[in-house]
Amino acid sequence: MMESKAMVRTMLKTALLGATLLVAGTAAGTAMADTLADVKKAGVLTVATEMQFPPFDFLESNEYKGVDRDLIDEVAKELGVKAKYMDLPWTSVLPGLEAKKFDLVIAPVTITKERMKRYSFTVPISEATAALMKRADDKTINKPEDIAGKKVGGGKGTSQLAQVKEFGQTLPTPPDVREYVDSNQSYADLAAGRVDASVNSLPNLNFAAAQRKDTFAVVLPPFGKPSYFSWVGRLADDDKSLIEAVNTALVKIQKDGRMATIQKKWFGVAQELPTTVPEPQL
Repeated sequence: MMESKAMVRTMLKTALLGATLLVAGTAAGTAMADTLADVKKAGVLTVATEMQFPPFDFLESNEYKGVDRDLIDEVAKELGVKAKYMDLPWTSVLPGLEAKKFDLVIAPVTITKERMKRYSFTVPISEATAALMKRADDKTINKPEDIAGKKVGGGKGTSQLAQVKEFGQTLPTPPDVREYVDSNQSYADLAAGRVDASVNSLPNLNFAAAQRKDTFAVVLPPFGKPSYFSWVGRLADDDKSLIEAVNTALVKIQKDGRMATIQKKWFGVAQELPTTVPEPQL
């Protein structure tokens, strides 16, 4: 009987020790999970965007170009890795991030209060104030309020589209707002006369109008609240070190003049941007 009791005590101690080790091992595994460490070990930072958003992201002769391409290449150098780019529809970009299909979203995402509840934002990479573009020969739209009762197109799921809908409710007759898969389709319909104006960020519209001066003109001043574009990561603890490293790299690139060079290349002018994540007004 005494031997039996001793055996039971031994078995209980062994089981307790095993359970303790299992819990400790699980905790250690969780603590060790780190996206930045994984990226550096692989030597690759996998990023996603929609390559239909010039001048930030676009394809030219099947080559990826734009502000984000130039910036992420510089960030990757600072991290000591190579950037791998994924081209996805805008509506798939943020869900793909949450599903951990890639490490970072470099599609320009407007910082908003609602998005900050779900995602981790980097320091800004550009201003993003919402504005309107019209046909160059249109004499009926001279200020944002002139879109009352007119047809306005914009990219589906974008902050700029949401802002023009809200702005439209302040007008005597709200505009007929139409959603497009991407901004280029909205621009095509604007040129063809199927819509009267297109909504996007001011940098996007300035670029589009500069490319086709005889076709498009930007409506000034912008109607949106001052806002910024940033890149986006996950809020999980194991992603914090990656966002911190990207922020450190972006601030360094801004301070040493590389960001200004990239901005002048694509925007024509350099922008003064915050070096911390600003409190969103949207």
